[in-house]
Amino acid sequence: MARSPLPAALRGLRIPAVASPLFIVSGPDLVIAQCKAGIVGSFPALNAREKDGEPVMLEAWLKRITEELDRHNQANPDRPAAPFAVNQIVHRSNARLERDLEICARWKVPIWITSLGARPEVNEAAHSCGGIALHDVINNTFARKAIDKGADGLIAVAAGAGGHAGPQSPFALVREIRAWFDGPLLLSGAIATGEALLAAQVIGADLGYIGSAFIATDEANADPDYKRMLVESGAEDIVTSTLFTGISGNYLKPSIARAGLDPDNLAHADPSSMNFREGSAKPKAWKEIWGAGQGIGAIDSIGPAAGVVDRIETEYRAALARTAALAAEYGKGE
Repeated sequence: MARSPLPAALRGLRIPAVASPLFIVSGPDLVIAQCKAGIVGSFPALNAREKDGEPVMLEAWLKRITEELDRHNQANPDRPAAPFAVNQIVHRSNARLERDLEICARWKVPIWITSLGARPEVNEAAHSCGGIALHDVINNTFARKAIDKGADGLIAVAAGAGGHAGPQSPFALVREIRAWFDGPLLLSGAIATGEALLAAQVIGADLGYIGSAFIATDEANADPDYKRMLVESGAEDIVTSTLFTGISGNYLKPSIARAGLDPDNLAHADPSSMNFREGSAKPKAWKEIWGAGQGIGAIDSIGPAAGVVDRIETEYRAALARTAALAAEYGKGE
């Protein structure tokens, strides 16, 4: 299938990557660093929380991100920052959704990422300010529903992704979506290296969706123990469970054990237990149960977010060169 051109907001990136919005972890410091490094930075709107009577935190975050990226672009016209994205949790328990949509439209957020439900009015809000809407999905049925309701693009959340991961292989999921959809398609699921990023494109995605690799960075709003645990862990240390939010997610086994639970014998929870009324996908009892994807074996140190982008770009370009050599060897035909 011939691909439609990517929207302007997803073109001209240093590498074909979008940083995924990380619960608690993603804030202005991380988003600004990611955008300045040349990839789309993002944060969940619900991460911006204020106490009663305080100024609206989401407004303050958008003001800071917008103004700082504008200053960077004026000072570096030959190396402008990538645009940023805001993630909206489209779940019936998110009492802030209507307010947050209005704020994001007023600040002309360029990329809107929606999760846990596809709603036409959210896509309309994105379009009202010139933005694009990307919806994350775990299967082909949800993908079709999202496009039918006005989403501009899709994020295929495959097996191995951090947080609320889907169960399907990326090979199967991307193939089924690409059979009918020629628009923007991102792939999530252990995209932590340049090789994985290129592989995502080879199987049909336009861009990779990178999350866990940015948790162990200086700018991430993550507990130092969380960052160290990522450096010390690998794919076999990831546990899939519904217990902590009501929806299947991937978590660090050592954090579960440290909380006094048996990672190999966890109870199940019903999706009805998910609640965003307090701005959190987890009850307080689980605040130190830490999410991560299966690509964490690529994380070997804690450093600046720009360093993660540097590493992935180097790996990506080396993988491109190897792929060109393979094409020369196997692409001759008869």
